[in-house]
Amino acid sequence: MDGMIAQTIQLALAPVFVLVAIGNIIGTLTQRLGRVVDRSRSLQTLHGETEGPEHDVVVREIRSLDHRIALIGSALLRLVLAGLAIGVTVVLLFVAEFAHVGLNTVAAGTFIVAIGLLMWALLIFLKETREAARALRIPEEYLEKERKL
Repeated sequence: MDGMIAQTIQLALAPVFVLVAIGNIIGTLTQRLGRVVDRSRSLQTLHGETEGPEHDVVVREIRSLDHRIALIGSALLRLVLAGLAIGVTVVLLFVAEFAHVGLNTVAAGTFIVAIGLLMWALLIFLKETREAARALRIPEEYLEKERKL
């Protein structure tokens, strides 16, 4: 019996390592979300104080930040669901072992779902970082590319 417990714990380690990775990515995304929200709040203050082209720049950035907030929220949702699926996987592995029920196929399915959700979240995260990089591009007029330096 003790050997079976040790074997089940070893089998559950891979999903637990994935869970740790998911937790780290969640931490990174929440930090990004905090910075984006802070920036959006400062721009909302500027919104009422600007006019003309300057106002247009503020509105464009607010729209970009709003889209980034939505992307980060979407990625976080998928990561949380992936974490829950990993938890279900580990529980199924132990229930299968102790109740002598054939749940390994179901556990494999929940693990596959978790990895799929993780990959989906990472793709959304990639999209958000690309949007952030695009928004941070320096306007052409500041680069003065026509000048030889």
